[in-house]
Amino acid sequence: MEQRILGLLEQINQILWGPPMLVLLLGTGIYLTLRLRGLQFRSLFHALHLALVKRKEPGAEEGDITHFQALMTALSATVGTGNIAGVATALAAGGPGALFWMWVTGLVGMATKFAEAVLAVKYREKDRLGTMSGGPMYYLSRGLGSRWLGLLFAFFASIAAFGIGNMVQSNSVADSVEAVFHVSPTTTGIVLASLTALVVLGGIRSIARVASVLVPVMILCYMAGATIVLIQNSAKVIEGLQLIFTHALNPTSAAGGFAGATVRMTIRWGVARGIFSNESGLGSSPIAAAAAQTRDPTTQALVSMTQTFIDTLVVCTMTGLAILATGVWTSGETGAELTTIAFAGALPGGKGGIIVTMGLILFAFSTILGWCYYGEKSITFLFGERAVMPYRLVYCVFVAVGAMVKLDLVWLMADMMNALMAIPNLIGLVALAGKVVEETTRYFGSQGPGIRGQD
Repeated sequence: MEQRILGLLEQINQILWGPPMLVLLLGTGIYLTLRLRGLQFRSLFHALHLALVKRKEPGAEEGDITHFQALMTALSATVGTGNIAGVATALAAGGPGALFWMWVTGLVGMATKFAEAVLAVKYREKDRLGTMSGGPMYYLSRGLGSRWLGLLFAFFASIAAFGIGNMVQSNSVADSVEAVFHVSPTTTGIVLASLTALVVLGGIRSIARVASVLVPVMILCYMAGATIVLIQNSAKVIEGLQLIFTHALNPTSAAGGFAGATVRMTIRWGVARGIFSNESGLGSSPIAAAAAQTRDPTTQALVSMTQTFIDTLVVCTMTGLAILATGVWTSGETGAELTTIAFAGALPGGKGGIIVTMGLILFAFSTILGWCYYGEKSITFLFGERAVMPYRLVYCVFVAVGAMVKLDLVWLMADMMNALMAIPNLIGLVALAGKVVEETTRYFGSQGPGIRGQD
């Protein structure tokens, strides 16, 4: 019976995540890029300045957390196993050209992320607990006037939070810790659940404080390790870049343990893993953007846009180049094991494996924290503020459960819920694109010559 259910869910996921969904996600990003006249390219440096230098908006009282904290909270949920295992899987199945298509999804996904954040802040509202609530369920309900689409998104997101944001992550941590440090999954689950409770029971401000420290440290440490790998294989970096561009639109022949890939496979794996990594279009990260202390939706949207840039164009690129420069992409391995081999070859004494393992642990833990907030706001939309604390407690319990059980069914359910989340969100983004353009035009028209010159 269990195998039949798993088989049925696999078939459903193949349909949901088939070419139509990938075209819809990528197509929405392209459409928004055209409507916004390539804003993500013209205003990237301004956005990075707001996110990483200015960090908060003086005089902004509405909101719960700063621009920087909102960005780090969103990154905590986005920078995860996809940046380590997802990139490796794309290269192992689609060849070097898959990284090119990950870049494409990242570049057009920045426009999607921008639009999501504009709408999230524009249509947010203060709940009875005094905190800001926003995201697709609110702009679908208040902006599009379709409460049933908002309810559908919130329902799918609340379930996805327990899958991709919770049990799947704690299970990945438990497996890694057991393999490297020989600690039982039960112990890992209890410790992880306790740490999660310490953070999430304090709400978004507590999550944001931890994320604003944890996320920069974990990203910088991981990138430092990847940089060492690239330096030690510097002679092969240019060759790796050539492979990426050569095979973006050309088949990749079989080599070593690599079975070969058609152009269609290359594009499919690159787009699919790119979207899995940066989550542009799924509708999760604008929930965090809505909590930002800002007076202008576009200001936070520019900050949120940098999330996709950091996740895909920076972190995923470092992982991909490390795998290609070391030549291990033809080894026949896939997932996190492939990334581990790449790091281990350049960092002897087991240091490479430890860096990848610690990266997986920290990335997964941060994802658990970020997705708790996404699920909490979805539950609040469905059942009201009284459901918040019970939800947080149950969420922490499932962190422990996820570390101890097999998750084939949970993985499939999580993938399905992610796809179902995206459908109403994309409908809202396309239908409300005019509002996004309106807000953006007003913002750039009021910022003076220095900013208008980028428009």
